Amino acid sequence: MKKIIVVSIVIGLFAFAGLSYATGKDDAKFLVRKAVAYVKYQGKEKAIAEINKPRGMFDKGEAYVFAYDLQGVMLAHPKNPTLIGKNLYAVPDTEGKLFRKEIVEKAKVKGSGWVDYTYWNPETNELEHKTTYIQKAGDIIICCGVYKDYSHEGD
Repeated sequence: MKKIIVVSIVIGLFAFAGLSYATGKDDAKFLVRKAVAYVKYQGKEKAIAEINKPRGMFDKGEAYVFAYDLQGVMLAHPKNPTLIGKNLYAVPDTEGKLFRKEIVEKAKVKGSGWVDYTYWNPETNELEHKTTYIQKAGDIIICCGVYKDYSHEGD
């Protein structure tokens, strides 16, 4: 009975999430938590397949879920599939920050948190400051960021 209630709640969250798109830090965190629940209830392989779908359940325009393994290998990215399978652990952003290393280490040590860096916005085709919420889900790291130029300052 308890599992039926939990599954019903997860399905309800998926349905609710389809009605809006992510624009702020709270929305990024919500998408990550939704993806983590998907991993838990559907399994890693199905979750990675769903995360990789452009305009899928986890792609809400400028906010989209992506995933790494615990060594910094990109497992899923709906906007840039050329990154999938590449170890990006030691690849810096344009300002020299090893943000993926920070993502991996934060996931291993704290389990979740925020990481700031500079990244190309696939919706505007501009380099922008981004903050990403990360959460460890088994042996993968689920991430979703928002571009600071479009997020709600002070969130």
